[in-house]
Amino acid sequence: MQREDQRAANALRPYHFMPDVAPLALASVLVSSGRTQVICAVSQDESQPQWKKMQGIPGGWVTAEYNMLPYCTSPRKRRSAGGKVDGRSVEIQRLIGRSLRSVVDMEALGERTLWIDCDVLCADGGTRTASITGSAVALAIAVRRLMQQGVLASNPMRQLVAAISVGKLQGESLLDLCYEEDRDAEVDMNVVMTERGEYVEVQGSGEEAVFTAAEMNEMLGLASTGIRELIAAQRRVIEETCGRSGDKA
Repeated sequence: MQREDQRAANALRPYHFMPDVAPLALASVLVSSGRTQVICAVSQDESQPQWKKMQGIPGGWVTAEYNMLPYCTSPRKRRSAGGKVDGRSVEIQRLIGRSLRSVVDMEALGERTLWIDCDVLCADGGTRTASITGSAVALAIAVRRLMQQGVLASNPMRQLVAAISVGKLQGESLLDLCYEEDRDAEVDMNVVMTERGEYVEVQGSGEEAVFTAAEMNEMLGLASTGIRELIAAQRRVIEETCGRSGDKA
């Protein structure tokens, strides 16, 4: 089938990371995936979450908030009333947090919380996967800066993590769905993987059709290839921003 942007079935949209777009954040990245754009910014809080304090659990915490700005879609998305977060946003920010925590040593982080705010500037499919991929870059830059400041003795981020969407449209498996492809897909799947090729989470459903184990394996293969490419791009921007100093991520 012919994709709207003429990409091959196994091709990512153009991906770009622009670091330090939010001057007051510890670290920030504007991640672009085709027309989708998300700002991912890290802030630090020198205290544990209350629930960890109450339970006497050592170490820190990494958590995320996700927000779609009103002008990120057309027509305009109504701003949440009274700061109330809708169910979809809650589910996505929990996914972002889980994905990042999977690669962070909480005890090495110390008794502090790192907040990652993901604000969607333009939504054209894959905002949750772009948020995870961009947040991992911002987090890696943030912890290196904390090491340079002497706040952290070692790097708590053991490896990088990234995410991508895959799906089946008109019977063909596709990588990195744009909005129209995501909307019309018979099968839609989001895959989160670490730098070592380990799965963090796979979210998949048959929207308009069922799918076989062979089709699922084909889509997971596409996702794995795409994520390796994304992690190579993450590594480049981290090294360009921070230099090659610092261990691992």
